[in-house]
Amino acid sequence: MLLAIGSVAVMGAALGGLLGAASKWLAVEENPLEMELLALLPGAQCGQRGYVGCGQYAAALAKGEAPVTACAPGGKSVIEALAKKLGVSPDMDEHEEQVQQYAVVDESLCIGCMRCLGECSVDAIVGAAKQMHTVIKQECHGCQKCFNICPTEAIKMVTVPVTLSSWHWHKPQIDAAVH
Repeated sequence: MLLAIGSVAVMGAALGGLLGAASKWLAVEENPLEMELLALLPGAQCGQRGYVGCGQYAAALAKGEAPVTACAPGGKSVIEALAKKLGVSPDMDEHEEQVQQYAVVDESLCIGCMRCLGECSVDAIVGAAKQMHTVIKQECHGCQKCFNICPTEAIKMVTVPVTLSSWHWHKPQIDAAVH
């Protein structure tokens, strides 16, 4: 019995050492800039601008292949943070500031087709086949994918109400002619 325990322990130590050495030899180096850019993004994984998620967008940003204005859920503050990190000036002419929204399901119109569940990248929609669905408001990031695919138009986009914590004072524009 001790022989069996000893042989398993020796095999475990040898294989563990082999795996540890392989992790050092076969390690793939990550771009530190890519990780910093990913930390600045909201993590919505919306896939709205041709990138599967925030990771793919951060990689494209680090390579200089993507504009800093492509993050719709992040808004102006994320665009400014990305531009500052990359040392570029953002072209805000193309950017259209979106009002924060979330989806709401009209229970009387929902037929339980489950198309919206497959579209939601953050699993904010709860429901079952042939049953009414609902949206978890705190998880929804307002990408409108479910709204666009709903065959019965049971999903409506609702503007997030302005609260004390979400209110933002817009910086006043100074007229150069006055000075």
